[in-house]
Amino acid sequence: MPQWYYSQQKIFETLCEHWKDKLEKPDVLERMHQRVGVEGRHLAYPIEEYASIDTWGDANNRWIKAAVELGKRAVTDALERAGRKKEEIGAMITVSVTGIAAPSLDAKLSNVMGLPLGMRRTPIFGLGCVAGAAGIGQAADYVQAYPDRIAVLLSVELCSLTWQRMDLSVANMIASGLFADGSAAVVIAGDKVKADGPEILGHRSSFYRNTEHLMGWDISEEGFQIVLSPEVPDAIHKHFPTDVDSFLADHGMKRSDIGTWIMHTGGPKVLDASAEALGLPREAFAPSWNSLRIKGNMSSASVLLVLEDYMQNHRPAAGTYSLLAAMGPGFCSELVLLRW
Repeated sequence: MPQWYYSQQKIFETLCEHWKDKLEKPDVLERMHQRVGVEGRHLAYPIEEYASIDTWGDANNRWIKAAVELGKRAVTDALERAGRKKEEIGAMITVSVTGIAAPSLDAKLSNVMGLPLGMRRTPIFGLGCVAGAAGIGQAADYVQAYPDRIAVLLSVELCSLTWQRMDLSVANMIASGLFADGSAAVVIAGDKVKADGPEILGHRSSFYRNTEHLMGWDISEEGFQIVLSPEVPDAIHKHFPTDVDSFLADHGMKRSDIGTWIMHTGGPKVLDASAEALGLPREAFAPSWNSLRIKGNMSSASVLLVLEDYMQNHRPAAGTYSLLAAMGPGFCSELVLLRW
């Protein structure tokens, strides 16, 4: 995670100072920041530096610099925890929706870290919050084809570098209180490689037609401008239960067979809508709520950090089934079935 961490109050005060000539009702912004369930967030850079970022190019260059540093640290830590070496990596999947680079982030990391020259590289942009779960599925497909290899999934999301400081829309003000910076990496091993994590039993993508207006970016000369519709909870109620039930049925299972739910920390309305749609108590998503509270929404990295929390602090008993899930632009969902 980035080294700079700020309370929600400090970020609110900084935004008020920046918007002081345009923000007619600071109390409205304060209420929005209080309602997203976040107490503090990591930022890629010291908070006082953001006022000097005045072009998309500058923001993106800062994204590249920080993404390489955070990505290297996340991959190194994940390999150490898995007891694997960088020379063993057969494939690397990198996901982000908060910055772009060509050569891509995996190429830059390959030079910095001395990664294998024959490593398969798959950079993914545009999936947003759903990309962490989707990346696990992509990596699982790779190691199924090459069971003697490992794949690394890396997510780096620096949402603070996308904030539109001239945009006083409700969506941008909510985003300024909800989204945060972070990175996470996961090592996915083939069946012939010794590993300690849960087994991936299957994964599924579900796309909902004609829902592009619900979530994503509008991209202009100023960079990434948030698209965030209040209709998202309705879409979750309409589609998510069917997605889950159909996916589990294909594995001869039902909701009651799932022991733990590893949910993306989309925000209070997303978590509440997901629990309500599945008929689950709020406590079923307790680690996700906690991650939202202390870290905010880090887009694709969030569900991976919730997974890490389960592995380190709430590891289920052997044989327990978990469903890892996220939703994102499209609108769409990604589901991954795990067995511990």
